[in-house]
Amino acid sequence: MFDMKRRDLITLLGGAAVTWPLAARAQQPAKPVIGFLNAAWPHEARLRGLREGLKEHGYVEGENLAIEYRWAENQLDRLPVVAAELVRRQVTVIFATGGSAPALAAKAATEIIPIVFAVPALVDSLSRPGGNATGIYFFVADLVAKQLGLLRELVPGAARVAVLVNPVAAARAESTVKEAEAAADALGLQVQIFNVGTRHEINAAFEALARERPAALFVGPDPFFTNRRVQLANLAARHAIPTICVSRDLPEVGALMSYGTNINDAYRQAGVYIGRILKGAKPADLPVVQSTKFELVINVQTATMLGLDVPASLLARADEVIE
Repeated sequence: MFDMKRRDLITLLGGAAVTWPLAARAQQPAKPVIGFLNAAWPHEARLRGLREGLKEHGYVEGENLAIEYRWAENQLDRLPVVAAELVRRQVTVIFATGGSAPALAAKAATEIIPIVFAVPALVDSLSRPGGNATGIYFFVADLVAKQLGLLRELVPGAARVAVLVNPVAAARAESTVKEAEAAADALGLQVQIFNVGTRHEINAAFEALARERPAALFVGPDPFFTNRRVQLANLAARHAIPTICVSRDLPEVGALMSYGTNINDAYRQAGVYIGRILKGAKPADLPVVQSTKFELVINVQTATMLGLDVPASLLARADEVIE
């Protein structure tokens, strides 16, 4: 009788030993998932910025956080479908970046899931965004006058500047053209606009540049150009065209100069906001932050190759000089 009771007790305790850990695991909260929605292609430096921001709130990808990545690869018509996929996946937060189009697609897909964006202007009020979206606002077209002014400093004899824009992102392209024409008029420059949305169109544009010989080239703000940065820098070097762009990605691979928002830092700021939302903050209570960290990057080696003397005053203002 005693032995049977002891066996029953051992069996009961053994079953409990199996059941208790399972129950404990079942009670653990699910790992939060970020739905990453981007109009372009993977960019490791930007992703490092995002992960740094998340880490400030204790979130580490692969440990206590998962990220579902979705890249549209410059096919903006895919964004609504991809955004809907993330909503069906029931992600915790959507991070929309790579222009306004991903953020607009996310907003159209859900009014419930929090959305954090790192894009040019999206909401009507920066201090009170309302709804389920907030994020980081950074300047893009607003800086064209500054960028062309810097280009004029480095290439003082410039009279005509070519401008590359991506017609796939029509609103951004239109804004860039408008800003470039206004800035060129103020500086006494002529601008020639090239619409390029594929790598073949980039090649064709540079063939035209080789024939028409503008004094310099301005590469407009667009994730597509960031992805094609090596092609752009190589062609600019081959045709000896001084080139300025909006982010450090191009001078790092051989273009002449960049001036613009530090987008990697904007991603870090977005990561901080996502971390706050995961901790319980509501997007409507988080004002849109204006990214105020700008950087001027000059590739002196490229300037030497082009026969340009970089003024000491310009070097003194540079945040980074690539030798």
